[in-house]
Order: sequence, then C-alpha cells, then structure tokens
Amino acid sequence: SLFYEDVAAWLDLNEIRYIPKVKFTGTGGLDHLFDFVIPKSRYKPERILQTINRPNREMAEITAFSWIDTKEARPVDSRAYALLNDSERPVSPGIMDTLRSYDVQPIPWSKRDDIRMDLAA
Repeated sequence: SLFYEDVAAWLDLNEIRYIPKVKFTGTGGLDHLFDFVIPKSRYKPERILQTINRPNREMAEITAFSWIDTKEARPVDSRAYALLNDSERPVSPGIMDTLRSYDVQPIPWSKRDDIRMDLAA
C-alpha cells in the first residue's frame, strides 16, 4: 500500500536501518509477516514495526495476536510498534488501548517523529 511505502521512505529519510517484510514463526506454529524489523543495536533492542493503513478493531486484533504469538520466540527485550495511518481520520482511543494492552506501542503517523530517536539508535 502507499502507507507502507510512506513509512519506508520516512525510515530511509531518517537513516533508520531496517529489514523489510520479515516472517517469524510463532509459538503456535503460525507464520506472521511483519512489515519492518529494526535489528538490535548496542543501545536499543530489536524493534518490530507493523503498519496499519486503515486502523480498525480487526487490524488491531490481528497485530496484537501476531505479536503475542511471536513474542516468546524473539529476544526478551524486543519491542513491537504499530504505525497507524491517521492522515484521513483520527485513530479511535479503543484501538490504541487494545494495542497497548498487548504490549504493542501504537504510533499515529502524525506523531511519528516522537519515536524517531527510539528507532534510529
């Protein structure tokens, strides 16, 4: 989608290194495709990014399940982020709360610069 491309362009512009389209097998044996993985650095843990072009309850649940299922197979300090496209309409607080409750940090696209340093290091 165009949103995925916008996120990739923003990562490139900010010189944030990443691996695109990474598949992890979860504890239940299912494969989950994540949009971007930022490898661990000396200063920061592995960061997994999922883009959600049209944030809704279903996409929040899918993202949360993917993270829950793969979290145990990842390094203990790995973090998950959901980049939410809010350019056409605001993201509902319920979607933000759902993601947070499953340890996925929701980031509206309009607030992306708030996490730039977390991702760049």
